[in-house]
Amino acid sequence: MNPATFAPQHFLWSFADGVATVTLNRPEKKNPLTFESYAELRDTFRTLVFAKDVKAVVLTGAEGNFSSGGDVREIIGPLTEMDMPALLDFTRMTGDLVKAIRACPQPVITAVDGICVGAGAILAMASDLRLATPQAKCAFLFNKVGLAGCDMGACAILPRIIGQGRASELLFTGRTMSAEEGERWGFWNRLVEPDALAGEAADWAARLAAGPTFANGVTKTQLNAEWDMGIDQAIEAEAQAQAICMQTEDFKRAYRAFIAKEKPVFEGN
Repeated sequence: MNPATFAPQHFLWSFADGVATVTLNRPEKKNPLTFESYAELRDTFRTLVFAKDVKAVVLTGAEGNFSSGGDVREIIGPLTEMDMPALLDFTRMTGDLVKAIRACPQPVITAVDGICVGAGAILAMASDLRLATPQAKCAFLFNKVGLAGCDMGACAILPRIIGQGRASELLFTGRTMSAEEGERWGFWNRLVEPDALAGEAADWAARLAAGPTFANGVTKTQLNAEWDMGIDQAIEAEAQAQAICMQTEDFKRAYRAFIAKEKPVFEGN
C-alpha cells in the first residue's frame, strides 16, 4: 500500500504526516456497512501491517454520525435468505475485520459523533482509543434483531473494557449507552464537543505518530497477547519485548535528548 495514493471504493481515505484517516461515508443512511465495505475495511487494516509510513489511524464517520451498523436492505435482508455455510462465511468475514484492527501495529483512534450502533459499536470497541461527543449514542443492537450479543468478539472484548456486568446488560438488552455512561464506564476515553472532535482526534493521532512507533506497536501486540497469559508468563513476555525495544535507535535518541535537555525526535526504528 502507498498511503499517499490509496483510493478505496467504499469509504474515504486521507493521509498526511503519518496519520491515515478512514471515514465511513454514506451519510444519507448514517454510514451503514455493506458486504463490500466490510471486506474492503478488513483488507485495508490487514495491509496496514506493511504500511510503514502510516504511524496512526483515525476511524470516523461523515456528517454527524459514525455508523448505523449493517445496512438493513443490503445486508440483513440477504442474510435471511442464506444457508448456514454462507452465513458462516459472512460472520467469519466480519470477525476478520476486528482481528485486522487488533493486529495492525498502528494505534487506531475512533472518533464518534451521533449514531454508533451494531457493527458501528463493534468498530469503536475494537479500536485502541475512543473519542466521542456528548451526542454519541452507542448500542450493541444484536438482541434487538433476534441475534445473540456474541458478535465480532463482543463477548470477549467489551467486558474487558467496561466490566462483565455492564457488558452483559448492554448485550442482553441492546439498549443505548449514553455518552456520559460510556465515559464513566471507560468505553470512551474522552468526550469532546462536535466541533472539536476531528481536531481532538487529529491531535491524539499526531502525538502517537510522533512517538516511538516501533515501541507503540510492541505495546499493542502485548495488550492483545496478554489477555490469554498468566501473570508470570505476561511478565516474562514483557521482559523480552522491552529488551527488544531497548535495542532501538529511538531508545538511544531519547537518552541523548534527555542528557541534552531536549525533546526527543522519534523515527520509529
